[in-house]
Amino acid sequence: MTGNIFNSNGIRVAVVQGPDVFDLTGKKLYILKGGNIYRLSGELVGHLSDARGSGKRLDRSTDRLFAAKGNSQAPPPGRARP
Repeated sequence: MTGNIFNSNGIRVAVVQGPDVFDLTGKKLYILKGGNIYRLSGELVGHLSDARGSGKRLDRSTDRLFAAKGNSQAPPPGRARP
């Protein structure tokens, strides 16, 4: 599985390469199994609201796993940045 992970505001916060989830700087953060997100230690920490396709979206409660601070990517049209 390869693609991007977007937070609930539509901002890209991570990249998926196979089962590995990387932040936007390339640091490996998590492992993705199905729609579940695990720490590298194996602890379940969250899930994706829809794991199909190349663009995966986080549930609002899972946004905290990825810091979007400093991300210069503009939100999709019609959505204001918080």
